[in-house]
Amino acid sequence: MLFQQALLEGAFVIEPEPHRDERGFFARTFCTREFEARGLASHFVQHSISSTVRKGTVRGMHFQRPPHAEVKVVTCTRGAIFDAIVDLRPASPTFRRWQGFELTSDNHRRLYIPEGFAHGFQTLTDEVEVSYLISAFYAPESASGIRHDDPAIGIDWPLCVSSISDKDRSWPPLDVPTVPMPV
Repeated sequence: MLFQQALLEGAFVIEPEPHRDERGFFARTFCTREFEARGLASHFVQHSISSTVRKGTVRGMHFQRPPHAEVKVVTCTRGAIFDAIVDLRPASPTFRRWQGFELTSDNHRRLYIPEGFAHGFQTLTDEVEVSYLISAFYAPESASGIRHDDPAIGIDWPLCVSSISDKDRSWPPLDVPTVPMPV
């Protein structure tokens, strides 16, 4: 696996190193040793999937507050998404900045999202499935989020929003301007 540090401190894009032959390819998508060698979380207690029907749908921006903060490893297993993260860690040099990534079923990239980040995505195709490895059990009392369209963050979603849940539309805005990070 190839680990590329994202522009936001502690986030990584992970690409498989496929071994190809006439049948196709084989590649590792997770290895405890490789994650631990980079100081990354390697214990995941949940694996979840989401399925989204319509192109342009936004899911997020979600996170869990301490003591239930979570690391996520996100993969698009069908279709394509624009995945966005926002660093909400006050002590981080990239505090309140955002970065976006294109994850597709063809590029096989994974996004490692550390604790203290808000996360969401927009579907770039119809019929999308996203897979999540999650380091902490879901705790409804710790579930939180921020607005996907908060002008203080300025996420540059690639498409017009075709659908978003009432819950995601009602997250509160942040009150301090952020610096957008390029894709």
